[in-house]
Amino acid sequence: MTKKNKSATQRRLIPTYIFLIIVSFISVFPLYWMISAATNNTVDVATGKLTFGTYAAQNFANLLSRTDLWGTLWNSFKYAGVQTIVALFVCSLAGFGFELYHDKGKDIVFNILLLAMMVPAVATMIPLFKMMSSFGLLNTVWAFILPTISTPFLIMMFRQNSRNFPVDILEAARIDGVSEFGIFFRMYMPVMKSTYAAAAVITFMNAWNAYMWPKVVMTDNRAQTMPMLIANLAAGYTVDYGVLMMGVLFCSIPTMIIFFVLQKQFAEGITGSVK
Repeated sequence: MTKKNKSATQRRLIPTYIFLIIVSFISVFPLYWMISAATNNTVDVATGKLTFGTYAAQNFANLLSRTDLWGTLWNSFKYAGVQTIVALFVCSLAGFGFELYHDKGKDIVFNILLLAMMVPAVATMIPLFKMMSSFGLLNTVWAFILPTISTPFLIMMFRQNSRNFPVDILEAARIDGVSEFGIFFRMYMPVMKSTYAAAAVITFMNAWNAYMWPKVVMTDNRAQTMPMLIANLAAGYTVDYGVLMMGVLFCSIPTMIIFFVLQKQFAEGITGSVK
């Protein structure tokens, strides 16, 4: 390519670059505004100040004095962590079985399972609450995770990505006398690590940001999660927006870290790649 053609190509790409810059700015701006608002007082936030202020320490101190921040963070980590681990095991085992074991009725069962995706969550909330209450599980981690440890979406995701699993390894392992659980733990799980990473990101974010179901089953303030804490900060007659945005910042940091650490594996897992 000559210099003239190269420069002409670069000029044609200028509108594309401008569009991408604008879209990137729009995407990043809410994050910037959240961080800057956490450093300003409520008056500055209400008037739309976009620059960083000097009230970060004061907002943080007020947040600690008004809420049980560390206890709530621990609750959210505990609930989201346990749900992620259990859901990955259950859904990957189900996806492994649906795809790699052949049975005439498995497709019927899988289709029935997919129909559950059409049932609104609010339609099952009252029966689930009565069930958790009768079992004495309110305000416990089990009330939080039991309704969502097996989701049709994750099972479908693992089943679809299991189609890329090398069947020759499965047959060779059986010939060598490896048990089915041995195949799952020693061969399937390492090969499907990208899918596990993508599923972990999705599950952890959904569990961390859950509000409606925890609000129903967590009736004790000592069992509340971060979204419930944020809702409580915004529910008063007068809202301290600086403290509120400081709470939102603390609520957002863990999910951002999880996504940035696993973003490469997340992309591979979503596209169905197997490593």
